[in-house]
Amino acid sequence: MNDGNTPAPMSFGERVRFFRDRLGMTRPLLGELCGRSGDWVKSIETGRLLMPRMPLLLHMAAILQVELPELTGEQRLATAVYTKNIHEKAESIARSIATYPLTSTDQEPVSADTLAANVSQAWMLWHGSPHQRTTIASILPRLLDDARTSARFLDGIERRRAQVALAQVYHLTQLYLAFQPFPQLVYLTGDRAMLAAQDADNPQAIAAAAWYMNHVFRDAGQQAEARIELAHQAKKLLRPTDSDEDRRLWGLLHLAIALSYAKTGRRGDAERHWDQADKAARSLDHHHPWLMFGQDMVDAYAVTMYADLTDAHTATRHADRLTVTGIPSATRRSFHIIEVARAYHLKREPIATVHLLKKAHEISPDTINYNLFARSAVQELTSNGGATVRDDARELARMLGLTPA
Repeated sequence: MNDGNTPAPMSFGERVRFFRDRLGMTRPLLGELCGRSGDWVKSIETGRLLMPRMPLLLHMAAILQVELPELTGEQRLATAVYTKNIHEKAESIARSIATYPLTSTDQEPVSADTLAANVSQAWMLWHGSPHQRTTIASILPRLLDDARTSARFLDGIERRRAQVALAQVYHLTQLYLAFQPFPQLVYLTGDRAMLAAQDADNPQAIAAAAWYMNHVFRDAGQQAEARIELAHQAKKLLRPTDSDEDRRLWGLLHLAIALSYAKTGRRGDAERHWDQADKAARSLDHHHPWLMFGQDMVDAYAVTMYADLTDAHTATRHADRLTVTGIPSATRRSFHIIEVARAYHLKREPIATVHLLKKAHEISPDTINYNLFARSAVQELTSNGGATVRDDARELARMLGLTPA
């Protein structure tokens, strides 16, 4: 092992076992997700079976939450078809993150009121645009600069309010960078958001940061117990019986815990915390203005939870009575429809899968274009979906910039 995160030179089977163990995933679970058995996984890991063909190999990489070259150890397979997409402005955003306002300038820092209004407008752009990364990339560098400068040079209550706004700007930056090949920067933005929220001494900002840190670790397949404990600790800072805002965040953190338990196969714990999130959502009239917590979102995440638990029947049962039209966010609506497609993909229903992915693309091309499951499923269905879906899958592949197999 080199740095504890990626294997030193290993066989393909040893790499599969390393990444499976890192997720806390059993052989039967990985086998079921791949449409195979636990014995098949054992044969792969022990070298009795060779590396599978590309569509299944791509599917395994998505399940194990790694880039294909990491899984295979063969850089020659690292083509744009099989790896994460990258936005044209990503490098400039990355450079913005690496800069710091260390010295005072002649320019006055933006007031806390103005900064809060600008951040609110940025959230509206993110949730309202079907091409949210392109839309937000034009303002994110300046917003980062303003927020960090104000958080450094304002005083007292104004500074703490600027720290709250800065945490939200880092959340936006994390969302922009997500599903692109910048895992270290995604972690960095999550960590900086939490530090800003703590510096603001604001329980609500800390709770939101805990939600996004859960995303960081869950997407990376790391720190299951730590991220659950973080959500529990942040939840204790809230007063859900006293304010709607606290109740929304309290429910959101229960949802984070439910999703983390689902990732590790602990169904009872996942369902118990989802029930608490559902209870909170039912007591509220409106979605959170930028976190989007509300009844529709909680219902939609039930599909994700059961898909992660590999219960395709229950996932699609929830999906069949799901409506996402009430979620005031194009990227959220598209994401949750992709998750419904994932549930039907688990059930081996390619027609439903392709139909839903096309619908997700209509709502937000940007969301599906940066979704690893969607890209891998489309690539697989171009060759293995059968005659009834092949043409639609190839059309989707073209729209996503993939080369049909």
